[in-house]
Amino acid sequence: MWKAFNRYLDSLRPHRQWVVLLVDACLIAVAWHATYLFRLGVERWLHERPSYDTGVLLSVIAIYSAVSWALGVPRASWRYVSFSEIVRLAWVCLGSGLASAVLVLMAQLVEIPRAVLALHPVFTLITLTLARMVIRLLHDHARQRREGGDVTGQRALVLGAGAAAKLLIAGIQHRGWSVVGLLDDDVKKHGARIAGVTVLGSLARLSDPDVLEDVTHLVLAMPSATGAQRKRALDLAAATGLPVLTVPTSDELRDGRSRIDRVRDIEPEDVLGREPVKLDESAVSTLISGQTVLITGAGGSIGSELCRQIARFGPSRLVLFELSEFALYQVEQDLSERFPHVQLVRLVGDVKDLAALRRVIAQYQPDLVFHAAAYKHVPLMEDENAWMALRNNTVGTYRVAQAAAEHGVQRFVLISTDKAVNPTNVMGATKRAAEMVVSHWAAKAPGTRFMAVRFGNVLGSSGSVIPKFKEQIAKGGPVTVTHPEITRYFMTIPEASQLVLQAAALAESGQVFVMDMGQAVRIADLARELIRLAGHTEADIPIVFSGLRPGEKLYEELLADADTTLPTPHPRLRLAQLRGELPAGWIDHLMALADDDAAATPAVLRARLHELVPEYAPR
Repeated sequence: MWKAFNRYLDSLRPHRQWVVLLVDACLIAVAWHATYLFRLGVERWLHERPSYDTGVLLSVIAIYSAVSWALGVPRASWRYVSFSEIVRLAWVCLGSGLASAVLVLMAQLVEIPRAVLALHPVFTLITLTLARMVIRLLHDHARQRREGGDVTGQRALVLGAGAAAKLLIAGIQHRGWSVVGLLDDDVKKHGARIAGVTVLGSLARLSDPDVLEDVTHLVLAMPSATGAQRKRALDLAAATGLPVLTVPTSDELRDGRSRIDRVRDIEPEDVLGREPVKLDESAVSTLISGQTVLITGAGGSIGSELCRQIARFGPSRLVLFELSEFALYQVEQDLSERFPHVQLVRLVGDVKDLAALRRVIAQYQPDLVFHAAAYKHVPLMEDENAWMALRNNTVGTYRVAQAAAEHGVQRFVLISTDKAVNPTNVMGATKRAAEMVVSHWAAKAPGTRFMAVRFGNVLGSSGSVIPKFKEQIAKGGPVTVTHPEITRYFMTIPEASQLVLQAAALAESGQVFVMDMGQAVRIADLARELIRLAGHTEADIPIVFSGLRPGEKLYEELLADADTTLPTPHPRLRLAQLRGELPAGWIDHLMALADDDAAATPAVLRARLHELVPEYAPR
């Protein structure tokens, strides 16, 4: 019976304030008659009333309704009535009772008993409170029965009313959640019930206090929505100040990384609202299927995701080349679980070790090499580790490319970075030098296609600012940002990895591909968005600006000023036309620098690196 009554209440929710006023008016009338009954007794309470009593009662109801509306009483949900609402009702009854008594006395309506005027506010308060408490008790009792008595106090409003919402409701209610309603922009669903929960209206109703009454969390259940649709929903949700969760995306569900009823925190990729990459899967499959693929830096953020994306297309063998034993173990365990049919070769090795690279490539004869091994953390590589950055990022690229060329590998792909454009730090300069190494081998070894793919910051990668922000928010702040105007390009790890594969399928030798990174994002704005989506304000978790770090730019570029780009068959990739050939003796200069112990001094290394990469301007 309560379920039926609850469904009826849900159907009235869009008109709740007027319904509450009408019901309260009836309860005020009941209290008026109850007061007469108390004052005059059963025999006299109905007959010994003045002829104008009905007019006085209607006036009293009008006064109570006006005061109630002014104090916001109709906006409160009866199902979650609290002590503060009872206090508000007490003020309504006190003010309305005094106003009614004064008006009756001024009008000299002497036949209205003074005791009725004095007791009616008390009877009204008791009647209004009891009605609300009965609804609250019935609702709580029904919820406890539905949830097996495990009441956690988590009441969710779900954004989206599709199949995902239906599965979500079935899953989270068993874990102590109470779903109070659904919102969806499809007008055909408004008023409908999904898994026993009513669709209350469109997402625009997130600005309606009635809808948010006593809601503790918002859950985005739109896994198949476009990036722009998810971004709009998250913007509306963030404006409420409530914590926002989401169901996994369609990619996460497809890859088996999560289940639809496993809500998670909002991730930065949800906030950016980028459209997913659409691969030319036939071209990528032709490139990879049945081939042996070697990935250097296979345990890193980009390297491990490249392994996962490549494994989807059925290579005959994946050769994992990684310096860190622990990182190699992690990626091997993950790949073995997800892709048990793919043969894995797990090798601990250093890209600076040419003899080891020659042995590996000679033994396993890879058709493709993806070179992802690199030191990439800008501040760490700027001073004490600058020489190691050169030896790993640039000389390591030379060694891997040399071994690949000597053994006739079909394609070699370097993972580069936007920091290689007009570099101001050692890391960016060493990666620009690595691109120049690729150009050298493209000219020297025409039997192998050498190419590079350049992109910006990758969300969630090791050293990324985003995990740091989330950790700081979890600790209660402050969130540290280097500069209020600093901007960066961002993309997700799967997106970057997929575009690397697409570029590999398209490239001719000696080309550098630039990814479409979308719009640059102001880091301070991203921090504010993450704070809001966690249910906090900047007053709770402040943002502190710490100043630019050594070698750090306010903004990154994807192309140097003198460069031009050409379109490719894929809309998210453009081809960089880089100027000039390597100067004579450039490679000899590089190798001499890598073997010069004096270059371990940061100042010496920077000066010598500038000779190799003229556009490098240390800061």
